[in-house]
Amino acid sequence: MVINTGASSGADASRLPPDGTLICFSHLRWNFVFQRPQHLMSRFAAARRVVFWEEPEVASRDGEPGLSVRECPDSGVIVATPALPEGLDEEAQRLALKALLDAFLAGESRPLVRWYYTPMMLPFSRHLDAGCTVYDCMDELANFRFAPPQLVSLEQELFDTAELVFTGGYSLFEAKKDRHSNIHPFPSSVDRVHFARARSIDDDDRRTGQPRLGFFGVVDERMDLGLLAALADTHPEWSIEIVGPVVKIDPAELPVRANLHYLGGRTYAELPAHLGRWDVALMPFAVNEATRFISPTKTPEYLAGGRPVVSTPIADVVRHYSDLEAVFIADGPEAYVRACEAALDLARSEDRDWLHAADLKLSSLSWDITQARMAGLVREATRILPASGPAVAGTRARKRYDYLVVGAGFAGSVLAERLASRHNARVLVIDKRPHVGGNAYDRIDQSGLLIHQYGPHIFHTNSDEIVDYLSRFTAWRPYEHRVLAHVRDRLVPIPINRTTINDLFGADLASDDDAAAWLAARAEPVAEIRSSEDVVIAAVGRELYELFFRGYTRKQWGIDPSDLDKSVTARIPTRTSTDDRYFGDRHQIMPRDGYTAMFNRMLDHPNIDILLSTSHDDVRDEIDAGHVIYTGPIDEYFGFRFGKLPYRSLRFEHKVVNRERFQPVAVVNHPDPNVPYTRVTEYKHLTGQQHPMTSLTYEYPSAEGDPYYPIPRPENERLYKRYEALADAAEGVTFVGRLATYRYYNMDQVVGQALATFRRLDRRRSVSAGADDGLAVAAE
Repeated sequence: MVINTGASSGADASRLPPDGTLICFSHLRWNFVFQRPQHLMSRFAAARRVVFWEEPEVASRDGEPGLSVRECPDSGVIVATPALPEGLDEEAQRLALKALLDAFLAGESRPLVRWYYTPMMLPFSRHLDAGCTVYDCMDELANFRFAPPQLVSLEQELFDTAELVFTGGYSLFEAKKDRHSNIHPFPSSVDRVHFARARSIDDDDRRTGQPRLGFFGVVDERMDLGLLAALADTHPEWSIEIVGPVVKIDPAELPVRANLHYLGGRTYAELPAHLGRWDVALMPFAVNEATRFISPTKTPEYLAGGRPVVSTPIADVVRHYSDLEAVFIADGPEAYVRACEAALDLARSEDRDWLHAADLKLSSLSWDITQARMAGLVREATRILPASGPAVAGTRARKRYDYLVVGAGFAGSVLAERLASRHNARVLVIDKRPHVGGNAYDRIDQSGLLIHQYGPHIFHTNSDEIVDYLSRFTAWRPYEHRVLAHVRDRLVPIPINRTTINDLFGADLASDDDAAAWLAARAEPVAEIRSSEDVVIAAVGRELYELFFRGYTRKQWGIDPSDLDKSVTARIPTRTSTDDRYFGDRHQIMPRDGYTAMFNRMLDHPNIDILLSTSHDDVRDEIDAGHVIYTGPIDEYFGFRFGKLPYRSLRFEHKVVNRERFQPVAVVNHPDPNVPYTRVTEYKHLTGQQHPMTSLTYEYPSAEGDPYYPIPRPENERLYKRYEALADAAEGVTFVGRLATYRYYNMDQVVGQALATFRRLDRRRSVSAGADDGLAVAAE
């Protein structure tokens, strides 16, 4: 066995990232066509060691199995190419590949992530002890020409083995979704900056010279060769360029015409230059079993290059892009030729609205975002423990940590990051749920849209310090939150403002003073403001109270506002202006890639271990921790010694609606007591995503379920004070966050509380270190 290296075949432990090696088993060669595996693995390699294991080549003359290992100079991906002598039977090939693989992985860091693009590499790698196995099912390989007969059974084994499955599109997701419990659609994405270079290439000459149409990609059984011939024959004055390697079909089958040019394979870097020469980009796919589930990367790549696209009716192209003027869908040679003619007219017209619409569609599409979301799911799947019980960082052995952090929401994650990065502390973070992020957790739903699992979370703050801190882990998109209330069959702004009054009451209030006078005339004097009802009636009167507050508050809290602490409705302002923003904070922003991606980056530190689906009780006797950071319910920590603290819970109903927009703003409140839910959220307003469908969440308040809102009543505050006294007396534990302090906090307030808690721990550490130094001096 020979291993020829252009890069280290076994890893140097001193330079390995803490997450361990990701080994990608691919049927596509690294230097073949730059597509999904190359995009994703290049991005994973920026943060961890990535090995790309290719299909075997024929061995050199000596006939000994060998492995060629080289490092991609652009990405740092380690490309491993086995070589096997000819004539080996299937079992001999498996044993040879297994030996090469085991020898190579001997020095790699654990836990391994096994990432498969083909089930055919499972036989020689199934024995590997991996922290996570991923099946990125980018195509229905069983439908391709020359697919081996054992592929179907091996794919089933991979479904049974993998912790995580991705699909290359939504059609494929729909076909596979019942075969795995943790499966996620990730359709083709795009490097917009790379392909946008095509827009500046010979633009004037292209619009006036000989029409050029082109295709780049693999030329195989998915190509409709008859369509190419018809196009070339109908328009001999057009130049048609086909860029890409020819595989699995005989080159002699390709139609030959004077205006049909086969240019062969090109590098990824060269593709924008070719695209820039074309007026129209082609996707002349055959509609057959091989194309039934494809989600071509070239659709967004062509659009990013500023070219109209003409495609045959591929399901995922129709699903995602048929609403664009720049994307023409045509079935059959005659229709395809007519569509190309229309696309050429559009490309050469002065109208550029179609290009703006395409850019808007692509605005939230990015391989960077796709990889970040995949990385988060891999991290979660790697850390989720088997149902047999909790383990500590992959082992049952008792392990020592400086800190045990209970809860992976804002409070716990911020403190874990600060303690690990500033104090070099060893930190274990646990959470009952199977994900990080707490209630701010977001995920991709079945339509491919990013939704908030536990209702809308809108980030707003006046603190520069908090924004500066979180900006280490996320970029932002600006977003000003607006809410409408469904009242008297109208949608009107809430908080109540001048527009609300004018719309509901037919008033013609022209100024802030007019609105202030109108509200003052309806306000009712209240001798002593004690309850939420008192707050509203004293400010706006009983009619507006009944319309906007009473029904909503009773549904939300299960208590009449007259019995609810004044702090609840005091948080909601009443405005005399036409400002319809829900918040007035200086910073109103949303994490560009979502909250989960932000939490994953925050917790991505070599000193932080994470256990999910794990409660505090699960690890009390398993962990030696110098200090506990507790962010869970304070009454639970003390075994409900004085009884349970009352909370209000929520039930969420997530829906996908087959329309582009459902409501004019992200959140619509429903104060009517006869409507069972309190509000409906449409997430595209929050995320800026473009999609032909939309995702909604209906919120139903509940007395049972996860604790969301402490119920602010005097008797509940008295009960909390008894637990607070126990917390103050407890040694070796710090209580922080909403549940641990029985307070309703906004996200920025929790971050601020966590940062303040770290500063206190930091001062205590400094004092302790100073005292130790003093003792040492005295001893000398």
